[in-house]
Amino acid sequence: MPELPDIVAYVEALERRVVGQALEVVRIRGPFVVRTVDPPISAATGHRVVGVRRIGKRIVVALEGDLFIVIHLMIAGRLLWKVRGAPLTNRIALAAFDFESGTVVLTEAGTTKRASIHVIRGAEGLRQFDRGGLEVLEASLADFTARLRSENHTLKRSLTDPRLFSGIGNAYSDEILHRARLSPVQLTKKMSDADAARLFEASKAILIEWTERFRLTVGDGFPEKVTAFRPEMAVHGKFRQPCPDCGTPVQRIRYANNETNYCARCQTGGRLLADRALSRLLKSDWPKMVDDL
Repeated sequence: MPELPDIVAYVEALERRVVGQALEVVRIRGPFVVRTVDPPISAATGHRVVGVRRIGKRIVVALEGDLFIVIHLMIAGRLLWKVRGAPLTNRIALAAFDFESGTVVLTEAGTTKRASIHVIRGAEGLRQFDRGGLEVLEASLADFTARLRSENHTLKRSLTDPRLFSGIGNAYSDEILHRARLSPVQLTKKMSDADAARLFEASKAILIEWTERFRLTVGDGFPEKVTAFRPEMAVHGKFRQPCPDCGTPVQRIRYANNETNYCARCQTGGRLLADRALSRLLKSDWPKMVDDL
């Protein structure tokens, strides 16, 4: 799922292209991608774009007439910039927004269609999309620590909970925890002040670094190949590959449709975290330490 750095890249690219322009036509190919009926999607046509911003992992396009288009890319949704009026011939294309300067196409790979478009009238209606997560880059250490300790969860769960922190998902939480040298299963209410401060600094550093990396990569263009798996990442998506800091093979915990990647040497004192499925299968044969592998 695109996270804060990816969404910022989309927002800034859209700002350069569509602010001040009228939305000429909206073409919908995926009938279930539009999740609101009042106002209808057709109500957005003819209105000029007055701004583009982010709410959590959502992209909000503000239009004249107090209208807002809210796009949630979910896991497999992506935005493309095409020539004006580009046909929706790609089977994964769900919608197109035509402007004088070009066309924004919403695509979603895979068979599970979860990406969504909402049309909202009035700023008050946008509040339903604000999950209340803290904006780390705007927060103080005291605010961050208080939010972190407000519920007793693992660090991985807390960082990716949109009610607690805004814009952080599976990929960047792995990178943050590796940078902070903290275990993904450490409980928040058992953290020391020093650990909380280290996590705060790592969170800011990772989000800033990756946002700047995208800005340099995109330049005046439009984000392409937006993915959660990048070769420059330290641990996310790097199972069995060497940790860039110590050379130990990166480990993983699988659960549902997600996985957590971590370095046992750097983050857990060499201890292997139990994988819910594999550790139950191996039982006593499950290795306890990375050196036992």
